[in-house]
Amino acid sequence: MTFPWPVGSATGVGSMPGTDIAEAQRIVLGELPDLPYLPELPDRGPGADMIGRGGALLTELPIELYAGRWQVAARPGHDLRVALDFLDRDLDTVTAQASEFAGTFKIQVPGPWTLAASLQLPIGGAVLRDHGATRDLAASLADGVRAHVASVRARLPQATILLQVDEPSLPAVLAGRVPSESGYATLRSVDESVARTALSSVFSAAGVPVVVHCCAADVPLALLRSAGALAVGLDLSLVGDLDSLGEQIDAGMGVFAGVSGPSPAGTVRDLWRKLGFPLTSLAVQVVVTPPCGLSVPPVPVFRALRDAGRRLTDDL
Repeated sequence: MTFPWPVGSATGVGSMPGTDIAEAQRIVLGELPDLPYLPELPDRGPGADMIGRGGALLTELPIELYAGRWQVAARPGHDLRVALDFLDRDLDTVTAQASEFAGTFKIQVPGPWTLAASLQLPIGGAVLRDHGATRDLAASLADGVRAHVASVRARLPQATILLQVDEPSLPAVLAGRVPSESGYATLRSVDESVARTALSSVFSAAGVPVVVHCCAADVPLALLRSAGALAVGLDLSLVGDLDSLGEQIDAGMGVFAGVSGPSPAGTVRDLWRKLGFPLTSLAVQVVVTPPCGLSVPPVPVFRALRDAGRRLTDDL
């Protein structure tokens, strides 16, 4: 099996504490040289958060803040301009620091189902409640992702781009657990075939390898692979169905293994042994990551993960 990341890689998931994008990018490039990424700094405020960043990518579907929540807007306004400014600033920073980078570089976007569950309609309630609006959102995101990947490729012409699609809400969407506007009910579940179509449209539009990150339980692994994901990012502490995970790994899916604690390499090795796979394939198929975004100083975490990834190469 071949994957677009170096053997024994470690990387971050997305968010980091702080407000200085130049410093954050320097840390990532210095501490995670095998698989660096474009960090997200939600501490900067609305527009730098995951949903605001996703809204900035949408085409012909502007968003705005209303009562502290992102919603679909009638026309572009101040809130969208702020989100676009954060994105432009981040891209300018990575261009300045990594324009000659020749390895694999990861960027992150929220997935269509997490956006649909998080963005509100102008009349109230999540976009997810309206099937037509959800389809429009997925199409808009696909167009935006296509343009975003092309922009990053132009800025990092020697790099291989890897797209991470964040879908923490996907299990709740499939299970009908997304709360209604009142909070007293839940929105109806989405059929797997419908979910697959929206995901595939975004993956295909990107035109680059895709890893889907979901730091929830009950990640629909088979669905994600059938939609075109090359790899899945998981919080290993939440993995309950080892048979399903083993089946997808055996079929060639990569794993971004979210681990924490004093011995991340040991945690990943133990899981691999339980699944019955040879340790010689571990460092090839697995990337070591935090379970989710970071709210603590990143340097010690990144160093521990980088060391864990390199320890896994001892089994080759």
